[in-house]
Amino acid sequence: MLKLIGVETFYGKIKALHGVSMAVNKGQLVCLLGANGAGKTTILKTIFGIVEPEYGTIHFNDKRIDRKDPEEIIKLGISHVPENRRIFPELTVYENLMMGGFLIKDKDLFEKRFKKATDYFPVLLKRGNQQAGTLSGGEQQMLAIARALMLEPKLLLLDEPSLGLSPKLVQEIFSIIKDLHQSGVTILLVEQNVNHALKIADYGYVLTSGKIFLSGTYDELYEEEKVREMYLGEGKYTRRANLWSGIR
Repeated sequence: MLKLIGVETFYGKIKALHGVSMAVNKGQLVCLLGANGAGKTTILKTIFGIVEPEYGTIHFNDKRIDRKDPEEIIKLGISHVPENRRIFPELTVYENLMMGGFLIKDKDLFEKRFKKATDYFPVLLKRGNQQAGTLSGGEQQMLAIARALMLEPKLLLLDEPSLGLSPKLVQEIFSIIKDLHQSGVTILLVEQNVNHALKIADYGYVLTSGKIFLSGTYDELYEEEKVREMYLGEGKYTRRANLWSGIR
């Protein structure tokens, strides 16, 4: 569904991505892992047309999208939930969802999409007339995801959905992401919570300094000592049984 080939993105003279090549197949949940500044968010922004790559190509369902703007990319079926949620705080919850469905002209279709999106987040129905900026952090994250679902995207880009949430809400958000994936939504997930991300992902890419240096399934990445030590906080002598049960 999605393919990046040799993508290089710059911020001014600073190269943020160094020849990134990766793929997401239809129906997969793929995660991008790495420390702050590794280039994860830049990959999502480049796919979504917020920044333009200097080199390389991006293909979505066999169409090149690396020179298209975000509105064109949305129409092709990609939705983006940015880091730190980026809702419209002065608007109500319902108005935020209306903004998410701005391309929907048919009233009945809008209501159908609204119901489908809020079925995942029943609390949003109770908060429909509430200003979005007064929601809790977890509710704002739910609103950001629901807003992105209004257009029934073929590919959902999620950037750090668990950032700043309590452990209980992190569990809830990941449960919802898992449900979305199992319902058939293709997802590219950026996440620093490696343990949670790998448990629900079909495949993962590990980035460092704008380069992909490892990729694989949950088990394949677990076997890599570098991943355990750099991203899971474990040494090479730690027993496997403790690795996955003790990480928070």
